[in-house]
Amino acid sequence: MNVREVMSANVDVCQVNDNVADVAKKMKELNVGSIPVVDNNKLVGTITDRDIVIRYVAEDAPSSQAGDIMSSDLVTASPEMDVKEVAQLMEEHKIRRLPVKENDDIVGIITLGDIAVDEQTKEQAKAALDDIMQGSKRDQ
Repeated sequence: MNVREVMSANVDVCQVNDNVADVAKKMKELNVGSIPVVDNNKLVGTITDRDIVIRYVAEDAPSSQAGDIMSSDLVTASPEMDVKEVAQLMEEHKIRRLPVKENDDIVGIITLGDIAVDEQTKEQAKAALDDIMQGSKRDQ
């Protein structure tokens, strides 16, 4: 099974110069923990609720633009990748969601939840989540 079959294709994004408070409000409205960041319609990063807390609130960041606190070292998937390969990437990098891109354009998001609904990849999703949770406990 490939990523295109299970990813969410309708992805809300923010711009690098969007205000962090507006991004946080958008996350609340959408009930999501991260939003991809684009510049001239090209994926350049992602901003998470954790980025907002750690890099903006806790640091009293002088800038309030999303681009200044986003994570730019992205791990991404392509729509044609095998879902098992994506589960391995998530486990290896200890992440719960991956932007899906073609060229530099974001075309979707795939999450551990998307992977877990398939019987063939459910165990890989569980292993990835277990590994992520172990990493989170070590980081505290």
